[in-house]
Amino acid sequence: MKKIIAGVDEVGRGSLVGPVFAAAVIFKKNEDKKKFKDSKQLSKEKRNSLEKYIKKNCICAIGSASLKEIEKLNILNASLLAMKRSIKKLKIKPTMTLIDGNKVPDIIGYKLKCIIKGDQKIPEISAASIIAKVARDRLITKMSKKFNRYAWDKNAGYGTKQHLSAIKKFGVTKHHRKTFSPIHNILSPN
Repeated sequence: MKKIIAGVDEVGRGSLVGPVFAAAVIFKKNEDKKKFKDSKQLSKEKRNSLEKYIKKNCICAIGSASLKEIEKLNILNASLLAMKRSIKKLKIKPTMTLIDGNKVPDIIGYKLKCIIKGDQKIPEISAASIIAKVARDRLITKMSKKFNRYAWDKNAGYGTKQHLSAIKKFGVTKHHRKTFSPIHNILSPN
Protein backbone atom coordinates (compact mmCIF):
# COMPACT_ATOMS: atom_id res chain seq x y z
CA MET A 1 0.00 0.00 0.00
CA LYS A 2 1.31 3.44 -0.97
CA LYS A 3 2.02 5.78 1.92
CA ILE A 4 -0.21 8.86 1.81
CA ILE A 5 1.30 11.71 3.79
CA ALA A 6 -0.66 14.80 4.77
CA GLY A 7 0.99 17.93 6.11
CA VAL A 8 -0.98 20.20 8.45
CA ASP A 9 -0.34 23.71 9.73
CA GLU A 10 -2.34 26.50 11.30
CA VAL A 11 -2.17 30.26 10.94
CA GLY A 12 -3.51 33.17 12.95
CA ARG A 13 -2.79 31.90 16.45
CA GLY A 14 -1.12 35.12 17.58
CA SER A 15 -3.50 37.48 15.80
CA LEU A 16 -5.78 39.68 17.89
CA VAL A 17 -8.73 39.31 15.49
CA GLY A 18 -10.84 36.76 13.71
CA PRO A 19 -10.73 32.99 13.35
CA VAL A 20 -7.74 30.67 13.30
CA PHE A 21 -7.25 28.67 10.07
CA ALA A 22 -5.59 25.34 9.39
CA ALA A 23 -4.90 23.49 6.17
CA ALA A 24 -4.07 19.89 5.31
CA VAL A 25 -2.22 19.03 2.09
CA ILE A 26 -1.43 15.74 0.35
CA PHE A 27 0.87 15.76 -2.68
CA LYS A 28 -0.58 13.80 -5.62
CA LYS A 29 2.80 13.20 -7.26
CA ASN A 30 6.48 13.70 -6.55
CA GLU A 31 6.72 17.44 -6.13
CA ASP A 32 9.83 19.59 -6.36
CA LYS A 33 10.01 19.93 -2.61
CA LYS A 34 12.40 22.91 -2.77
CA LYS A 35 9.62 25.17 -4.04
CA PHE A 36 7.67 24.92 -0.78
CA LYS A 37 8.78 27.03 2.16
CA ASP A 38 7.17 28.19 5.36
CA SER A 39 4.58 30.80 4.32
CA LYS A 40 6.18 33.41 6.59
CA GLN A 41 9.36 33.26 4.47
CA LEU A 42 7.58 34.02 1.21
CA SER A 43 6.36 37.26 -0.34
CA LYS A 44 2.61 37.73 -0.68
CA GLU A 45 2.91 37.32 -4.48
CA LYS A 46 4.86 34.06 -4.15
CA ARG A 47 2.36 32.70 -1.59
CA ASN A 48 -0.57 33.54 -3.89
CA SER A 49 1.15 31.90 -6.86
CA LEU A 50 2.00 28.76 -4.88
CA GLU A 51 -1.51 28.62 -3.41
CA LYS A 52 -2.96 28.37 -6.94
CA TYR A 53 -0.41 25.69 -7.83
CA ILE A 54 -1.11 23.67 -4.65
CA LYS A 55 -4.88 23.83 -5.13
CA LYS A 56 -4.50 22.64 -8.73
CA ASN A 57 -1.91 19.88 -8.14
CA CYS A 58 -2.52 18.63 -4.60
CA ILE A 59 -5.34 17.42 -2.41
CA CYS A 60 -6.00 20.07 0.18
CA ALA A 61 -8.60 21.15 2.70
CA ILE A 62 -9.06 24.12 5.02
CA GLY A 63 -10.57 24.11 8.49
CA SER A 64 -11.13 26.99 10.86
CA ALA A 65 -12.23 27.76 14.39
CA SER A 66 -14.34 30.83 14.93
CA LEU A 67 -13.76 33.75 17.25
CA LYS A 68 -16.43 32.30 19.59
CA GLU A 69 -14.65 28.94 19.64
CA ILE A 70 -11.31 30.65 20.37
CA GLU A 71 -12.88 32.54 23.29
CA LYS A 72 -14.58 29.39 24.62
CA LEU A 73 -11.81 26.79 24.12
CA ASN A 74 -8.63 28.97 24.21
CA ILE A 75 -6.37 29.50 21.22
CA LEU A 76 -4.43 26.22 21.49
CA ASN A 77 -7.57 24.05 21.54
CA ALA A 78 -9.21 26.15 18.83
CA SER A 79 -6.09 25.68 16.65
CA LEU A 80 -6.24 21.92 17.21
CA LEU A 81 -9.95 21.98 16.32
CA ALA A 82 -9.20 23.84 13.06
CA MET A 83 -6.51 21.24 12.28
CA LYS A 84 -8.91 18.38 13.00
CA ARG A 85 -11.50 19.94 10.67
CA SER A 86 -8.98 20.35 7.86
CA ILE A 87 -7.79 16.72 8.18
CA LYS A 88 -11.36 15.38 8.24
CA LYS A 89 -12.24 17.40 5.09
CA LEU A 90 -9.52 15.75 2.98
CA LYS A 91 -10.99 13.66 0.14
CA ILE A 92 -8.46 10.89 0.85
CA LYS A 93 -7.59 9.59 4.30
CA PRO A 94 -3.84 9.88 4.86
CA THR A 95 -1.83 6.94 6.20
CA MET A 96 0.33 9.45 8.13
CA THR A 97 -0.48 13.02 9.10
CA LEU A 98 2.45 15.29 9.98
CA ILE A 99 1.50 18.32 12.05
CA ASP A 100 3.53 21.45 12.66
CA GLY A 101 4.17 22.03 16.35
CA ASN A 102 4.26 19.96 19.52
CA LYS A 103 0.60 18.92 19.87
CA VAL A 104 -1.75 16.86 17.73
CA PRO A 105 -5.53 17.12 17.52
CA ASP A 106 -7.62 14.33 18.98
CA ILE A 107 -8.79 12.26 15.99
CA ILE A 108 -9.60 8.59 16.35
CA GLY A 109 -8.44 6.31 13.54
CA TYR A 110 -5.69 8.60 12.19
CA LYS A 111 -1.93 8.22 12.58
CA LEU A 112 -0.66 11.64 13.66
CA LYS A 113 2.83 12.91 14.40
CA CYS A 114 3.88 16.38 15.49
CA ILE A 115 7.04 17.93 14.06
CA ILE A 116 8.51 21.01 15.73
CA LYS A 117 9.30 23.60 13.04
CA GLY A 118 7.68 21.21 10.57
CA ASP A 119 6.77 24.14 8.31
CA GLN A 120 10.53 24.54 7.69
CA LYS A 121 11.33 20.83 7.32
CA ILE A 122 8.40 19.03 5.67
CA PRO A 123 7.22 20.27 2.23
CA GLU A 124 3.63 19.05 2.82
CA ILE A 125 3.46 21.13 6.01
CA SER A 126 5.00 24.13 4.20
CA ALA A 127 2.31 23.77 1.51
CA ALA A 128 -0.37 23.62 4.23
CA SER A 129 1.02 26.78 5.83
CA ILE A 130 0.75 28.56 2.46
CA ILE A 131 -2.85 27.45 1.87
CA ALA A 132 -3.92 28.42 5.41
CA LYS A 133 -2.15 31.80 5.34
CA VAL A 134 -3.53 32.86 1.96
CA ALA A 135 -7.08 31.84 2.95
CA ARG A 136 -6.94 33.64 6.30
CA ASP A 137 -5.27 36.75 4.84
CA ARG A 138 -8.07 36.96 2.25
CA LEU A 139 -10.71 36.90 4.98
CA ILE A 140 -8.90 39.44 7.18
CA THR A 141 -8.36 41.76 4.18
CA LYS A 142 -12.09 41.54 3.42
CA MET A 143 -12.89 42.33 7.09
CA SER A 144 -10.44 45.24 6.91
CA LYS A 145 -12.59 47.03 4.33
CA LYS A 146 -15.21 47.68 7.02
CA PHE A 147 -12.63 48.33 9.74
CA ASN A 148 -9.91 50.11 7.74
CA ARG A 149 -8.73 52.22 10.69
CA TYR A 150 -7.02 49.10 12.11
CA ALA A 151 -5.00 48.30 8.92
CA TRP A 152 -5.75 44.58 9.13
CA ASP A 153 -4.99 44.31 5.41
CA LYS A 154 -1.37 45.13 6.35
CA ASN A 155 -1.00 43.55 9.81
CA ALA A 156 -3.42 40.54 9.51
CA GLY A 157 -4.77 41.50 12.92
CA TYR A 158 -1.48 40.99 14.75
CA GLY A 159 -0.53 43.34 17.59
CA THR A 160 1.60 45.79 15.65
CA LYS A 161 2.24 49.25 17.08
CA GLN A 162 -0.19 50.71 14.50
CA HIS A 163 -2.94 48.20 15.34
CA LEU A 164 -2.59 48.64 19.11
CA SER A 165 -2.66 52.41 18.76
CA ALA A 166 -5.84 52.14 16.59
CA ILE A 167 -7.48 49.98 19.27
CA LYS A 168 -6.69 52.59 21.91
CA LYS A 169 -7.99 55.37 19.68
CA PHE A 170 -11.08 53.73 18.11
CA GLY A 171 -11.90 50.93 20.55
CA VAL A 172 -12.34 47.19 20.30
CA THR A 173 -14.40 45.70 17.45
CA LYS A 174 -16.66 42.64 17.43
CA HIS A 175 -13.84 40.81 15.63
CA HIS A 176 -11.23 41.29 18.36
CA ARG A 177 -10.35 38.34 20.59
CA LYS A 178 -11.49 39.63 23.96
CA THR A 179 -9.61 36.95 25.94
CA PHE A 180 -6.23 37.97 24.48
CA SER A 181 -4.19 40.08 26.88
CA PRO A 182 -3.82 43.36 24.95
CA ILE A 183 -7.59 43.44 24.28
CA HIS A 184 -8.54 42.05 27.69
CA ASN A 185 -6.30 44.64 29.39
CA ILE A 186 -7.95 47.48 27.42
CA LEU A 187 -11.44 46.22 28.27
CA SER A 188 -10.65 45.49 31.93
CA PRO A 189 -7.94 47.89 33.13
CA ASN A 190 -6.74 47.24 36.70
